[in-house]
Amino acid sequence: MADGNILTNREIMKHFPKVELHRHLEGTFALKTLHRVAMDNDLPYSKDFTEFKKAVQFPKDSEPDFLKFLSKFNNTWYRSHQDVYDIAHDSTLEFIDDGIFYIELRFSPEHFALQNDWDRLEITRLVVDACNAAANETGVGIKYLITFNRGKQNQYEMLDLYRKIKKLNIPEIVGMDLAGDETAHPPENFIEFFKEVAADGIRATIHAGEVSPSSQVWDSIKYLDASRIGHGTSTIKDEKLQKFLQERGIVLEQCITSNYQTGSWVDIENHPLGRLYRLGVPVTINSDDPTIQDTDLTDDYIKAVKFFDLDLNDLTKLNLIAIEGAFLSDAEKASLKKRYLAAVDEFKQKHL
Repeated sequence: MADGNILTNREIMKHFPKVELHRHLEGTFALKTLHRVAMDNDLPYSKDFTEFKKAVQFPKDSEPDFLKFLSKFNNTWYRSHQDVYDIAHDSTLEFIDDGIFYIELRFSPEHFALQNDWDRLEITRLVVDACNAAANETGVGIKYLITFNRGKQNQYEMLDLYRKIKKLNIPEIVGMDLAGDETAHPPENFIEFFKEVAADGIRATIHAGEVSPSSQVWDSIKYLDASRIGHGTSTIKDEKLQKFLQERGIVLEQCITSNYQTGSWVDIENHPLGRLYRLGVPVTINSDDPTIQDTDLTDDYIKAVKFFDLDLNDLTKLNLIAIEGAFLSDAEKASLKKRYLAAVDEFKQKHL
C-alpha cells in the first residue's frame, strides 16, 4: 500500500477530512475548559492538570472495563449556563484539529440540565448556539441529533420533551437518537415515540446490536423506523441482515475504540467494521466519546488502516457512505459530497 505510511502518520491523518455521524457531546469535552470549570466551581478534582486528566478519562491502554468506562460520564460539572456554553463551544472548536469536515453531533438536553433542573429548552438552544458559534469560527459543517436515554425516560416523557423541542424550530436539529441500556429497554418500548417522530419527517438513529443480538437491529428498523444504527456490531453474525442493510442503505455507525473499551467487542483487530465494509454493508467510522476514551477520530482511522488494510480510496468511500447516510436533503448531500471530494483532493495534493 503506497500511501500506508501516510495513512498511519497521526500528524498527517489528523488533517484528512472526515465525516462523523456518531459522537456524543457528553463524551467530548475540551479538557482545559473542563478543568477550569471544575476549579471555578470548587469541585473535588486536582489542580494539577495531568492528575485531572487521569481522573476524568478512561485509561487509553487499559483492558476493557464497562463500569469504569461509564463512571467517567458526569453531569455535575455545571453551575451556570455559561459553564455549559463554554464546554459546548470549546469542545466544538477542537473538532477542526481532528479533521472534522461535517458532523452530526448528538447531545442530551437532560444530561446538561438535570443536576440543576434547568429548563431543557433553554439548554437545547444554548448548546446549539454555542456549537454553531464554534463551527462558524472553524468552518466545520455541523448538524444535531437529540439523544434520549431509554434508561432514564419512558417514551411518554420522551414525547413530551420532543414536542417542546420541535416547537423551538431549530433547523439544525435533523434527527433523534435512542441511547442507553439496549438489553433492559428493547425497541418495542418506544414505538409510539418514534412513530410520531417518523410522522413529522424526522429521521432516527438507534443504538442497537452493540451488546445485543442482531435481532435488536431488526427490531429497531421494524418498530422504530431506524434510518441508521448506532454500533450494530452483531450484524457480522447475520448474513440476511447484512444484505437487508445494503439493499435499504441503512448505515451502521461503528466505533472501534469505544467498543473495545466498553468490552462490547474486545478483539479489536478483528472488529466487524472491516469485514462488513468488504461485504458491501454501509458502515462508517466514528469516535463515540473520544475525550472520555482518551482518543479521537483520527486514532480510529489509523486503527482502521492498520487492522483492515484500508487505503485512501477506502477511507474516502467510507466518508461518502457517511454523507449518503447523513440526515440531509438530497440537494444538501450533493453539495456536501462535492465539497468533501474537493477537500480530499486538497489533502492529496498536500500530502501525497
